[in-house]
Amino acid sequence: MTSKSPVRSCEDVDEQALSYAEIKALCAGNPLIKEKMDLDVQVAKLKVLKADHQSQKFRLQDKLLTKFPADIQETNAHIAGLKADAQLAATHPQGKEEFCGMTIKGVAYDEKKTAGERLVLACSELPNAEEKVIGSYRGFELSLRFDAFRTEYQALLKGQRKYTVPLGTDPLGNIIRLDNSLNNFPERITAAENELDTLHQQQAAAQIEVEKPFPQEEELAEKSARLAELNAQLDVDEKGHEPEQDEEEQEDTPRRPSVLAALEEKSDKPEAVKPFRSYYDKDGDAR
Repeated sequence: MTSKSPVRSCEDVDEQALSYAEIKALCAGNPLIKEKMDLDVQVAKLKVLKADHQSQKFRLQDKLLTKFPADIQETNAHIAGLKADAQLAATHPQGKEEFCGMTIKGVAYDEKKTAGERLVLACSELPNAEEKVIGSYRGFELSLRFDAFRTEYQALLKGQRKYTVPLGTDPLGNIIRLDNSLNNFPERITAAENELDTLHQQQAAAQIEVEKPFPQEEELAEKSARLAELNAQLDVDEKGHEPEQDEEEQEDTPRRPSVLAALEEKSDKPEAVKPFRSYYDKDGDAR
């Protein structure tokens, strides 16, 4: 949430709560307390690094199980669709001076200029910006739509895959754009195959990274063991010094009178008999 790496923010984690024995050791100049404080910071950093390593490992495992297989399958399907569309375009060739014809709204146009003009007119007759099928060209389904983001009309040639071609106001130029899109299959297939190779390389690299252990695992184990040893020593010192402190406090502190003893002493003494005083004796004399 702070866009900061937890490994870097761990540099500021240097405050530790000290026990009574640690404070006494610090005041006495015990070198163990300084070593313990240094180890606390180092072990905390190593634990953060190990947690980050584990999280990266889990992310790579998730990619190996779901993302890479799905992307590879989709890319293979994309390559198969491109090859099928390339064969479809090859069965309907278009020469520079020839025109194989275009069908728009059920009408076949054999002249290139007329077909281009009717295509521009079909763009202006679109009821809305949504895609609408208007005919076919070179074996591909031909659709039109208006892209509000780019503020342009677009033709969509659909075979196994769909290919978008931006249109202009020049009738002959639009036909040339459609032909260039259908003649560009070799470049599309090459780019898709390169993408597939990249996915395989990434998958292999991720598999290698997943199998790598935490590089500082041995250092973390050694410092954790030493820290546990220091904590045990400080705990022993604390238990060894606390009784002495209690004895000193008991010697210095004056003894308070016992309440129980005072009650027992009072119960041993006979209670004095008080003279009977009448309720009507206003002067308080006994009767």
